[in-house]
Amino acid sequence: DIYTEPANLDVDTLANLGPLRALAGVWQGTRGLDVKPKADGPRKQAFVERMELQPIDPVTNGPQLFYGLRYHTHVTKPDQVKTYHDQVGYWLWEPATGTIIQTLAIPRGQIAMASGTASADAKEFELVARRESENFGIRSNPFLDYAFHTVEYRIKVTVNADGTWAYDEDTVMMIRGRDEPFHHTDRNLLSKIAEPTPNPLAR
Repeated sequence: DIYTEPANLDVDTLANLGPLRALAGVWQGTRGLDVKPKADGPRKQAFVERMELQPIDPVTNGPQLFYGLRYHTHVTKPDQVKTYHDQVGYWLWEPATGTIIQTLAIPRGQIAMASGTASADAKEFELVARRESENFGIRSNPFLDYAFHTVEYRIKVTVNADGTWAYDEDTVMMIRGRDEPFHHTDRNLLSKIAEPTPNPLAR
């Protein structure tokens, strides 16, 4: 039966997020590090970041059930106003399978969907998307696909005992004119500045 939705759903998303519960809220990171490609080689760039992750109502695909967080991250260089990076998407938790999914979209004409598995009480997990995957993949606009062909995206999340959490990303690119893959990396440590707002059905 691919149509019948689960009965008697618990509508309190914050109580059912599994390993994603620790990520709910509004966060700030002031010591981010980006390593990006330039014509003369890798370049390091410090950044500051504000990330908001708010719970959404439970989502069903017939019998499939997700609890999730809608997120937006905004990044600038230290002491600047101009946007350095902007990203939106969802973090999803499927309790029945222990699957975590991150969807992301950036205003460069690129989207991705990464997945991994974890226990409900996990403090560390890793997700991956690959260009060739039909399910958890990467899609880019024609110029990016030609010049900076992204073949893999990986993110590792670590939840710390002091209430902070950190991410470590590795975006693997085949850059036009270079033989070896380039690892475009980003990492940051995030501290909570505001609690999450309960999802609409739980208010």
